[in-house]
Amino acid sequence: MTATQSAGTRDDAERHLRALVGRDDVRLHDDQWAAIEALVVEQSRVLVVQKTGWGKSAVYFVATALMRGLGAGPTVIISPLLALMRNQIEAAERAGIRAATINSTNIEDWSAIRTRVDAGEIDVLLVSPERLNNPTFRDEVLPQLTETAGLLVVDEAHCISDWGHDFRPDYRRIRQMIATLPPGIPVLATTATANARVTDDVAEQLGADVLVLRGSLDRESLHLGVLQLARPEHRLAWLGEHLGELDGCGIIYTLTVAATQEVAEHLRARGHAVAAYSGQTEATERLALEQDLLSGRLKALVATSALGMGFDARLGFVVNLGAPSSPVAYYQQVGRAGRGTGPAKVILMPAQEDRDIWRYFASLAFPPEQHVRTTLRALAENGAPMSTAALETHVDLSRTRLETMLKVLDVDGAVDRVRGGWTATGQEWVYDQERYDRVAAARRDEQAAMLAYVASDGCRMRFLREQLDDPGATDCGRCDNCGGLTLPGEVSDTAVAEAGERLRRPGVTLAPRKMWPTALATLGIDLKGKITEAAEEGRAVGRLTDLGHGQALRELFRPETPDGPVPRPLVDAVLEVLGDWHPHWPDRPTGVAYVESLRRSQLTRDLAEGIARYLKLPIVGRWHIIDPDVPPSQGAANSAQRVRAVARRFDLDLDQPLDGGPVLLVDDLVATGWTLTLAARALRNAGSGPVLPLALAMGG
Repeated sequence: MTATQSAGTRDDAERHLRALVGRDDVRLHDDQWAAIEALVVEQSRVLVVQKTGWGKSAVYFVATALMRGLGAGPTVIISPLLALMRNQIEAAERAGIRAATINSTNIEDWSAIRTRVDAGEIDVLLVSPERLNNPTFRDEVLPQLTETAGLLVVDEAHCISDWGHDFRPDYRRIRQMIATLPPGIPVLATTATANARVTDDVAEQLGADVLVLRGSLDRESLHLGVLQLARPEHRLAWLGEHLGELDGCGIIYTLTVAATQEVAEHLRARGHAVAAYSGQTEATERLALEQDLLSGRLKALVATSALGMGFDARLGFVVNLGAPSSPVAYYQQVGRAGRGTGPAKVILMPAQEDRDIWRYFASLAFPPEQHVRTTLRALAENGAPMSTAALETHVDLSRTRLETMLKVLDVDGAVDRVRGGWTATGQEWVYDQERYDRVAAARRDEQAAMLAYVASDGCRMRFLREQLDDPGATDCGRCDNCGGLTLPGEVSDTAVAEAGERLRRPGVTLAPRKMWPTALATLGIDLKGKITEAAEEGRAVGRLTDLGHGQALRELFRPETPDGPVPRPLVDAVLEVLGDWHPHWPDRPTGVAYVESLRRSQLTRDLAEGIARYLKLPIVGRWHIIDPDVPPSQGAANSAQRVRAVARRFDLDLDQPLDGGPVLLVDDLVATGWTLTLAARALRNAGSGPVLPLALAMGG
């Protein structure tokens, strides 16, 4: 290619960039042009590791416009976030690029979108990585896409790597997809959060002769700070008093779904326009909340990491109430702020419970080999495809962990996802314990680095850049340790008291189970469909992850905590829950029953007897342990296994005949809800009226 031709192409590229951005004064960065030239002119493979807001989206949209002008097929973008997809589509359409998406929320549109692709009416097709192994998409849509695509883009490419902070099994399938692409189709992978190890891993998976473009990961608009406040009520009070002082709109990240709700409720009570956002938020509501934030109708979204903003996010602040488990994940979250804005404050408020939450999420890593072998054996012996629900009756894993494991086995060639479920391929599969141990060790190192970030007296941005192996990392001059940010630590006694009152207010709802797990007949249990002897809606003092009573409950239920009576503060909380709850009872209970525990026999008995004395009711019976060889938590990972374990472990032991009145059913800790469900069923069948569950704590 001659210099004149290259200059002409760059002029065309910058014309498309101006249309994309809507400004006449913008020019491509040199690395942006290097990536576009490699893709459009040389049909190469390119990995771009650049900071959030640098303009990675511009690279693939401008390259698409140029290639479509040359008669190439549509660009296929693999993107993990629905919110990001929506932003990408809006950005593309501003530049006259026709874009559409295929994901789990618009299945009814797939056929029409395919017709438009076939007719050449789509320039960019965005798909989620999970679509790559959906049987219909994989067998009917993907082959034609890979044959006709002009460009393949892998967004958030760190997800390909085991070492990436947000590894996803479905992303591993991209390596196979790339290997089957026809010659001459260029590939672009982009990410803002890849250290050297992740960069090398992703580049290797893209194939030979990959152009890697790494730039400075400094974010000049961000002013980073850490604010260490001793107790949850102080952190909540600080947000209530100082949120309005933060410029613009932003995100308050929490580590758990429960915390999003608690924090949002308190801030709304203090007059702030905020809303909770998590993976449990419905798709349509998510979209509305994102638009409310971007338009300024909300001051903040209180969100888990499920919230990811895209091309058009212009946020003035990010506050983390609790620390993510790695500096790299933290860098990604704080990167939501300061894009196209002035200075943006980024505040981390670490908490004592962070490490407990990290340990919980770490426990969801790839399952032990015995579970994998059990799954493969069940598939092989069955012969026909098995659904995930059917497999749950064979292996003691939650549905989420089971599905993740199956995806890994699928990529490794040990199972196939087909219509109707999963089948075993018969291909030999080796459990790579060494690899899983290395990944687990890397995660522990990341947690230690996050604690070091909190404690550091050095430059915050430099610390994060060094964690990402940015060779140009220097002191930023903008963070709290560099003297560029001062965070007021004071909060009024009134605000602390109000926050403390909210956090100390006990009581969360125990929603009753309404349907029996599928495939129980496989386990010899004749239960299916709607639960006709279900418990009523119950109450617990709090969740183990709560900001308020959560700390006391976590201490109480630690394995090393000795058995004993209910601590006095929790006794008071139980009585307060009863006081708030009793107006909603169908009738006053006529008796108390409780769930026995081997590990905490004194705790549960003391709780039940204390409630019985307080309400002046008799103890009418107990959900009695008849088979102590069944471990207390056996089957806790999935519903079918748990129902079988509870049915074997317990039976109802009555002290007196039931009189048809309501029974208060007391337990210490509710994990899955199946122990209470089966106990309530037994009480109803023995002649009780409505069963009202009451527990000290619920998990999660």
